[in-house]
Amino acid sequence: MRKVLLAIMTSTLLSTIAAAAAPADPLLAPWSGPYGGVPPFDKVRTDGLGLALESAMKTHLTELDAIARDPAAPDFQNTIAALERSGRALDRAATIYGIYSATMSDATVQKVERDIEPKLAAHRDRITQNTKLFARIAKVYEARDKSGLNDEQRRLVWLTYTNFVRSGAQLDAASKKKLADINQQLAGLYTRFNQNLLADEGERYTLLETEADLAGLPESVRTGAAAGAEGRGFRGKWLIANTRSSVEPFLTYSTRRDLREKIWRTFVDRGDNGDAHDNNAIIAEILQLRSRRAKLLGFPTHAHWRLQDSMARTPERATELMEAVWKPAVARVHEEVADMQAIADKEGAGIRIEPWDYRHYAEKVRVAKYALDNNELKPYLQLEKLREGMFYVAGELFGLRFEALPPGTVPVYHPDVRVWKVTDTAGKLVGLWYFDPYARVGKQSGAWMNAYRNQERFDGEITTIVSNNANFVKGKPGEPLLISWDDATTLFHEFGHALHGLSSNVTYPTVSGTNVPRDYVEFPSQLLEHWLSTPEVLDRYAVHYQTGKPIPRELIAKVERAKTFNQGFATVEYLASALVDMKLHLAARDDARLDPDAFERDTLAALGMPREIVMRHRTPQFGHIFSSDGYSAGYYSYLWADTLTADAWEAFTSAKGPWDRDVARRLKDNVFSIGNTRDPADAYRSFRTRDPEIGALMRKRGFSDR
Repeated sequence: MRKVLLAIMTSTLLSTIAAAAAPADPLLAPWSGPYGGVPPFDKVRTDGLGLALESAMKTHLTELDAIARDPAAPDFQNTIAALERSGRALDRAATIYGIYSATMSDATVQKVERDIEPKLAAHRDRITQNTKLFARIAKVYEARDKSGLNDEQRRLVWLTYTNFVRSGAQLDAASKKKLADINQQLAGLYTRFNQNLLADEGERYTLLETEADLAGLPESVRTGAAAGAEGRGFRGKWLIANTRSSVEPFLTYSTRRDLREKIWRTFVDRGDNGDAHDNNAIIAEILQLRSRRAKLLGFPTHAHWRLQDSMARTPERATELMEAVWKPAVARVHEEVADMQAIADKEGAGIRIEPWDYRHYAEKVRVAKYALDNNELKPYLQLEKLREGMFYVAGELFGLRFEALPPGTVPVYHPDVRVWKVTDTAGKLVGLWYFDPYARVGKQSGAWMNAYRNQERFDGEITTIVSNNANFVKGKPGEPLLISWDDATTLFHEFGHALHGLSSNVTYPTVSGTNVPRDYVEFPSQLLEHWLSTPEVLDRYAVHYQTGKPIPRELIAKVERAKTFNQGFATVEYLASALVDMKLHLAARDDARLDPDAFERDTLAALGMPREIVMRHRTPQFGHIFSSDGYSAGYYSYLWADTLTADAWEAFTSAKGPWDRDVARRLKDNVFSIGNTRDPADAYRSFRTRDPEIGALMRKRGFSDR
């Protein structure tokens, strides 16, 4: 009883302190409105983001000081649970800040980023370097197995303690100061890297002046390019933005080889132009600082530090997997290039296949080998119908229902953003899903999922809020947006992340939803990609945008036959980036700076990189690893997770098929719903009844005979 009373007193004290310290700022106040409260986008002033974050950091430190100075003996409730309750105002402000940084980054937001990122890094260090606070955590950790805690609580204690230790909590005072200085420097460098990349993607583009410049482009690409030009004040012309969603369709279909090369070079040289936005010096400094930090923390390299709490555990295990796949993938590339060169020779093109030719001639090979032209698919791939297909999958597998909220029901940060209420089969609210599908200036490229609020229930039921974000080129008003098969796959992938968050059923927010190891988080998302090509989804949702007729069975059969087509390219393009990432962080030294361009060039040469391909993310534009610690020394995660994905998919196909409810229930119970409450390897074993096997991955990619 005494522990319960102390926990209540601590919680009340924290609430009182927070209420007294918090200013009347809508970015800091608890979210109000329906559905358990929603982000107050209608009250956001971007020039106030920095002040809100600074105020929230002060409140958070006051809350943490109260925990650290609690006279009661440390236990789970007054220390670990109290930590879970702290920092709520900062969480809310940081969520809004993160959304605007990623999707609405103008000059005001970028000024805030440059100022606040080092301060946020310093704040994180003040937490982990709080000696009294860590001493309490350590006491709870030492007693975790004899304190009557449940499995989730023990996992949370272990994670809290481990994260503090990994962040330098056990260092001496001088080393802590050095670590804090490094983290603040890195935060500033990450911001500069990201803003340079955003500038090269936003300020560099290719303007097409005449119809001749559009040769070979399908109508959907022309329409998007025209809309992009008009949006920048070039009415009557066409614009290819310097983003993947604009560049790749052009490279695939344009018959203007000169323009393909020009647009390709502009894209692959992002951050590498020797100008004010060049990222090479920034990368060299980041690598050096990361090496210095790793050694301070007792690790030989940044890669060893990053992988300690991953599924792979060590860089050696991750590299072993990558190298096992690399050789058969390269062998497949040589076959693919030979097929493409044969077509170019037959056409009398008089060329040798170059990187700007690869997608163009790969598409010709696809047509020749499989009678499958991606332009045949596109009329059946409407963005909004595929979104309905994703909802269907969520309903069939996990019992989730999506209901569109009328515009104006909840605030949004941009008119393009729409919101759905998500419920379970009993009609109980699960959360909200925000969808921001279109490209715009100031929005980072690519596609991603966000959690605005994590699911939890230890102080009452709190539902999650998640978002999916993409960069589709917006077409004409009122016309359906047609997307490629690759884009449709990405759409399902990111929705897999959203389902991971929406399925969460845990007690504490730190272990909720997608808060799992980096090389595990991509597993649920990659797995969901498989349902796109099921007949049940294609028959209902891949319907012709003009006639409404479902995609023909013979076209589906072509897609199925071509499933492993171009896997050499896709695998090598990705693996080159993952291997360079790992080798950079294994080679980086604290007393010398690498030349990123030279290291990339030499590493790829040593690997035997096919000359017809470049890395999916060249080093000067590799935002995954240089705009934050994020995927640093961890880009291998997609391959590691795909090993799980391929193996898990065979759990369905070897049973009753993709819609097997027993397998789906095991998947939800052991993967999607448990967050980080269990060790991922143990959780996967519970789902699959064994460890994953690499054979399924090789079969999926068509390398099984290598």
